[in-house]
Parts: sequence; C-alpha cells; structure tokens
Amino acid sequence: MIEHPAYVTEPWCLRETELHLDVLAQSESLFALSNGHIGWRGNLDEGEPFGLPGSYLNGVYELSPLPYAEAGFGYPESGEVAINVTNGKLIRLLVNDEPFDVRYGELRAHERCLDFRAGVLHRSAEWSSPAGRTIRVRSTRLVSLVQRSVAAICYDVEPVDGPARVVVQSELVANEALPIASDDPRVAAVLEAPLHSQEHSAGDARVTLVHRTERSRLLIAAAMDHVVDGPQSPHVVTESEPDLGRVTVTATLEPGQTLRLVKFVAYGWSEVRSQPAVRDQAGAALTAARQTGWDGILAEQRAFLDDFWDRADVEVDGDAAVQQAARFGLFHLHQAAARAEGRAIPAKGLTGSGYDGHAFWDTETFVLPVLTYTAPAAAADELRWRHSTLPMALERAHQLGLRGAAFPWRTISGKECSGYWPAGTAAFHVAADIADAVVRYVSATGDGEFEGKIGVELLVETARLWQSLGHHDAHGQFRIDGVTGPDEYSAIADNNVYTNLMAQHNLRAAADAAERHPERARELGVGHEEMATWRAAAETMTLPYSEELGVHAQSEGFTKHEVWNFAATTAEQYPLLLHFPYFDLYRKQVVKQADLVLAMHLRNEAFSDEQKARNFAYYEALTVRDSSLSSCTQAVIAAEVGHLELAHDYLAESALMDLGDLEHNTRDGLHIAALAGTWIALVAGLAGMRERQGSLAFAPRLPQGITRLAFAISLHGGRLRVEVRPDAATYALLEGAPLELVHHGEPITVAPGEPLSRPIGRISAPPAPTQPTGREPQRRHRL
Repeated sequence: MIEHPAYVTEPWCLRETELHLDVLAQSESLFALSNGHIGWRGNLDEGEPFGLPGSYLNGVYELSPLPYAEAGFGYPESGEVAINVTNGKLIRLLVNDEPFDVRYGELRAHERCLDFRAGVLHRSAEWSSPAGRTIRVRSTRLVSLVQRSVAAICYDVEPVDGPARVVVQSELVANEALPIASDDPRVAAVLEAPLHSQEHSAGDARVTLVHRTERSRLLIAAAMDHVVDGPQSPHVVTESEPDLGRVTVTATLEPGQTLRLVKFVAYGWSEVRSQPAVRDQAGAALTAARQTGWDGILAEQRAFLDDFWDRADVEVDGDAAVQQAARFGLFHLHQAAARAEGRAIPAKGLTGSGYDGHAFWDTETFVLPVLTYTAPAAAADELRWRHSTLPMALERAHQLGLRGAAFPWRTISGKECSGYWPAGTAAFHVAADIADAVVRYVSATGDGEFEGKIGVELLVETARLWQSLGHHDAHGQFRIDGVTGPDEYSAIADNNVYTNLMAQHNLRAAADAAERHPERARELGVGHEEMATWRAAAETMTLPYSEELGVHAQSEGFTKHEVWNFAATTAEQYPLLLHFPYFDLYRKQVVKQADLVLAMHLRNEAFSDEQKARNFAYYEALTVRDSSLSSCTQAVIAAEVGHLELAHDYLAESALMDLGDLEHNTRDGLHIAALAGTWIALVAGLAGMRERQGSLAFAPRLPQGITRLAFAISLHGGRLRVEVRPDAATYALLEGAPLELVHHGEPITVAPGEPLSRPIGRISAPPAPTQPTGREPQRRHRL
C-alpha cells in the first residue's frame, strides 16, 4: 500500500490522495478507527463500494459449531466468531435524485487522511453526477477514546457549480451482507444474519435498534442522534424498522452554502443485563455525547492523544517510511487497547474479522511489552481480563487431566476455540507467556497491589500447570514432552526450548511471588513444599543442545530431521501451510516463525554470546517467515549479534507488514502484533533494551540507514527518554526517582534533570547468515 502512488509518506498521518478500488479492502483496514471497545473499519461514508463492511464491539460474538470428521475427548464443541454488529457509519447522499457513488459520474478529487495526533479520519471528495452537477463532500470520523461507547461523524455537503437539491440519509443497519468466505484459515467464517431484532424506535432525529444473538444470547443496542445545520430549515424525517434506522435530511443549496450533519452513535451490549438496561445505556451515552458536542469530542480526543504521544512517541531519522510506520503502529496499537477494559485484545484488534476476531498468545508476548512501557494501565487491564477467564482455564486443565490453568490458544470469551489440537491445545506455552507478561508489568511498574490481587494467582496456577504437565526423568532432568512451541510448523515436540525456558521462568516467578505475598499464597493453598517442587523443576529443566552442530535444538531431535527442500519451493507456494500438509511440515527442518530465536530474546540470560550467534545463523537458514510475528524477533537478535543491516531489513518488514500488505491479507484486518513488533524491533533491537531483575539494560547500535533513534518509556512511575546516535546514547529522566540502568555492560545512574551520555563503540559485522531460497528480506539500505 505505501508504495502505491496514491499513498504519501508523512510522519504524523497516513494520507491517500486518490481512491483506487483495487486496494479498497486494504485501505479499510488501514483507515480503521477503534478505542478497544468499538471498532469501525474505514469504509466509505456511503457504504458502497466496499471490500469488507465492519463494525465491531469487543467481546460480541456468535457461537459456531466445530465439526470433526473424528471426534475426540477434550475437543471444543463450538467456536466463537466475532460478528459485524449494527453499522452506524452509513451516510448516503443524493444530489438532484442521483446517488453519490464513486463508481458513477466523475470523481474529480478524493483524499483521506488518518491523523495520528488528532485521532480522526478526514475525507474530502469532489464529485460530478452523471447529470453534470458537481458537489464537494467533507467528513471527519472518530471513535472516542474518552467516551467509551461513542463514535461520531461530521459530514458537510456543498454544491460547486450551481444549485442542488441534496438528500442526506443517515442510517443504522444490522445484518449487512458480507463477502463470501475464503478457504484461507486465517479468514473469518461468515455467519448469515446473526442479529435478531428485539425492538426499534424513532423520534426527532434519534433512532435506537436492539438486537440479540441467537446462540451466544448477547444483547446489543445501537443508537444515533443528529445535529443539523444548514441554510433555512432543512427538512428532517426519522424512521425505523427491525434492521434499519434512518434519519433523512433534505435541503436545497446554492454554491457557497453548506449542509452540515453531525452524527453521534452509541453502543451498548451485555450477556447478563436486561434489554431495557442495555437500550438505556446506549441512550445515556448518546445524550452525554450530544451534551459534549462535536467540538468538545474533538478536543477530548486530541488531549487524550497528546498525553499518549508525550509518553510513547518514537522518533526515527534516516528512514521516513519506518518513522511513519512506527507511529502508525503505535496509534493502532493504542486504539486496540485504550478502552478494551475487561476484554481481550484480538489479533486484528477491531480492524477486521480475520482469525474470527480471536485473541492469541500474540497479545502477551508482543503487544503487552509495548503497552507495559507506554500505556501500563492498558497492559494491566488486559491481564485482568486473563484473570477473569481463570475459572474456564482451571476447568479446561481439569478436563485435560492436569492441575492449574490451561489457557486457550484462541478465544474471545475465554473458552478454547481451536478445533485443531496439535496447534491449539498442545501450545501450552501461552500459560508461560501470560506469566511473563505479569512479571514484566510488575517489574516495570512496581504495582504490588496488582501482583497481590491478580498476579500471584495467575503465576501460581500456571506454575501448577507446568508441574503437572512435565516430569523428572531417570536422570533427574525435568522434561515437558508432546507440546507445540511458537513455530507452528513443528508440533507435538518434546522439550521445546522456548516452552521449557518460559516455563522455567514461570516456575521461579511463581515461587518468588508466593514468598512476597505469603497470605495470598496460603489462600491459594501454596505451601513451602509446592514452592520447592517448582524451584526444583526450574533448576533441572531440559534444554536440548546439539554438540555435533554446536547449536540448541529447537526441540529434542529437531536438528536430525530432514531439511525442507527450499530450492524446489516456489514463491507461489508460500505460505507453506496453504500448499503442503502439516504432516510433511512437522517432520522437516522448516520454521514458520522465530521460535528458538524468540527464546534468545525473552530469556536472553540463558544463552552465551557465542551460542546466540551460532543459533541465529543456524535458524536463519530455516525460517521462512510465514507468520507476521517473526521479523521483529529476527530484527532483535540480528542487532544483538552484530548484523545491524539485517536488523534494519527485518525492522522494515515488521513496520510495513500492513502498510505494504506484505502477507496479502491486510484486507482482513491489521496485524496488531506485527505493529507492536515495530516498537520491539526499534527499542529491543536497535536500542538493545533488555529486562534485568527489575531494571533495564541497553546496548544500542544503529545501522547505517538510521541516523537517530529516540523514544520514551514509562518505568517505576517515572519517564525515561533514550536518544541513540551512531556514536553515543543519551539517557534523560523526565520525571521520577533516579534509575539504575546498564549501558553496554556499564552500570549507570540517571537522575532527574541530569541527562547522561555514553559512547557507543564500533563493531565489525560477523559473516552474513543465509536465508531459505527466495525468503530473504528486502534490503532496506544498500551500503
């Protein structure tokens, strides 16, 4: 997309200067607006043409049966599919009885701009109808980051070359027709008419529709109200029916006159509250929005984002596209999480229906590290959501014959939705990923109250899972057999290094937290004997290593498998999962996404510098990056072992995953974890940030194509700003108590008002690793 001639590289916005229908679906994802509770895809105001209509409420889903050719014990009975809820974006326009449709007449000019600072989507268009009348349309759309249940649109119409009778139809529409589903497993299922009308009403310029889902029994209310401003007194008619609400405004305009329609939309939903309560919730939110007014909502949005950017902005000099992409990613990441309170952060956020709207381990491993250091309250909210699903995770573990909590591989409500157990149930590492996120959050914030109320229980129940899932062998080593690690091209493996190292971290953290909170530990039935078993398992954890090759095996026996025939695999056969059976993938050395390399990032202290370099080179030659999660991790370790230009290549790949539509599925929604990966590649990669027992260490180095990197992070209630140039790094504490940091192995103390600069030594790049044939990253900077 970003290489499309209609798109411009700018530091603080994403601008489209012409409308091209061949990339319409992709643009709908890029221009999506959300607050973590409401999600509106960037569809055109008039609704047509469209790639994929999309209006979402976080946590609203319908149940879908999971058919099995052969049933098995413990298989989930039904899946959960995020549904397209009542669309409040629609504003149709007729000019002298001819509908404004960009496919007809002449579209003389068209521009859209997603403003990262203001949190709005601007659109302007100049259109001549088939009869020759030209009008100018301007709209500004937002989903409020302050008023959680509210979205709003300001829509202006102005004739250009003569008088025009205009009719504006503002609508609420339920059960929109959706495109036919694809065979791609990453694409959502399509449910026909999932909403059943319960009531509808209309009066003045307000309409309310209430629906219920048939199987999940969720109530959803949508309401809209309007403020109309124009010459004389425009005529207003309001109507409603079960799946449609419409407010029609009619006016005759002269050139220079403008009809303005401000549309406020509010949503409410619940699985437990009554129909009147849900309806009235939407009505109350609508009244509050009208009282605030359009200008007030705009001002609230800007103030909210000013605060966010003050805490989270990343500055990149030397690569303008990465600079734009870094802010684009942070903006969408924040949109996905800001008001998700009590709900998951889906893999696509609320920008599309890909993966059926499910949340995965992506959230804890890629999204929460960014939120922890830029918007810690949002990170805490997501972990509270995981904690709220703990009863289901405990039940699932019991069903599987295990102790502790078995969290789902993919879910909306907290129940397992994966019908393919080798990649779903067997991917137990999600438990350790949640534990890792808890430890990071508490370490970065010092939030002891959160640890006592939420963290300890999550750590304890996940530790119990590992203790029951693994066992000590005849040599006293603790083994975790028959699990699936991050690499989904290897399944049901023994002693996956990533899983074992993360479980080790989980077990130690649980024992430490139980000791810090003895009363809470007693409430959970944790005694000294159980803590001792956790520590013993951690100390004797099995970590497969090939002495012959001098590298860690991704899992036991992995390095003895036949290497995939990359030379015989064509570019059209990627991603491999769409062209080859899993049976073949599972028994070959081919890596979908960074697995052992991710272990070297998150459990950095478990590997020597020499091991990191050898491991990285070995797995580079096997990793095909059929997952958007891989490139950011490869960027981190490439930078650590000295491949700075390669790190820049992988950074750009993560940054441009959606802006460049690199996986050809941006139409289904953005890759939220890859957007988070841009920050990870910059901060953990080029700046070399690592977490070390409650403090941070940095080992910054820049590739030649980037001349400066600067960012701020929240730490221990204060704010630290780091600025990296080719020859030195400067650490400045903007607020908070003095911090103990490490710069390239040197302990330093940074105090408020006393920036500290330290030199960065030059290093020689080691021999370049090789990638599978045809899977080399695109070079970002040519020396």
